[in-house]
Amino acid sequence: MAFELAALAYLIDSVFGEFRCKHPVVWMGEFISWFEKRFYQDRILPGTLLVVSLVVLTLLISSTLVYLSEGLASWLSLILLAVFASTGLAMNMLHASVAEILTAEQPKHALSFLVSRDTEAMTETEIYKAALETWAENLSDGVIAPLFYLVWFGLPGIAVYKAINTMDSMIAYKTGHYFYFGKTAALVDDIANFIPARLTALLIVLLAQDKRRAWQCLWRDGHKLESPNAGFPIAAMAGALGVALGGDAYYHGQLKHKQVLGEAINPVNKTVLAQALAMKTRIDGMVLGLLAIGAVLT
Repeated sequence: MAFELAALAYLIDSVFGEFRCKHPVVWMGEFISWFEKRFYQDRILPGTLLVVSLVVLTLLISSTLVYLSEGLASWLSLILLAVFASTGLAMNMLHASVAEILTAEQPKHALSFLVSRDTEAMTETEIYKAALETWAENLSDGVIAPLFYLVWFGLPGIAVYKAINTMDSMIAYKTGHYFYFGKTAALVDDIANFIPARLTALLIVLLAQDKRRAWQCLWRDGHKLESPNAGFPIAAMAGALGVALGGDAYYHGQLKHKQVLGEAINPVNKTVLAQALAMKTRIDGMVLGLLAIGAVLT
């Protein structure tokens, strides 16, 4: 039932997006904030205790939901679990959020909600470059990785993954405040995303018009970023579009030097961003097709 569950959850997210209720990630964020206020010390041990606490709590709640659903009719259990699982997927929201940059009167303001880098002084090219990188990287974090863990481990798998990813986004910063406190969260997130990031990159290559260029860029540049995972989908996207991504950027007022991924064959502009976002239809078809094949074969 794993593939059927994943396919239905993906369809629910595609059609309905975020439900108008308190999102599970918000609950996770509130737990992280509570724990930090009560137990914070910039040491590895308190940060590790946070990771263990949230993972165990998430596992218990999600496993209880699965257990309770077993008393229902199989079709009803599938639907309910798929609704819960869909909250861990973000294709609808990700696509809409990035697409908003194409129509926003103030693209920098719209972008500021999506990235951690400074946006005030960005040029038009830098805005669209950051949007492309966000689209590529979050195809892994928000779509492929959650699906991967949903298929393999059911609702507890996707729930635990979202807990890990939420901790990474909140405390895994190499700054003075979180330098040691967030180390375990960052390490666990790197491990959790190792396979999904590379699967996402391969998916982008398969859907690229120039597959050879996308593959060459992925092979050559995927490992060049500081993150062990983020560079792979970004490099694949750069090759697929024939653009240069990455490069220096400002974070919290500090210039961070980053390698350039891809080649500047085409300019990074609104047209290229629209082309990247248009891949969604093909991604949807490929993902649902693979899940359907998995359901038939299992």
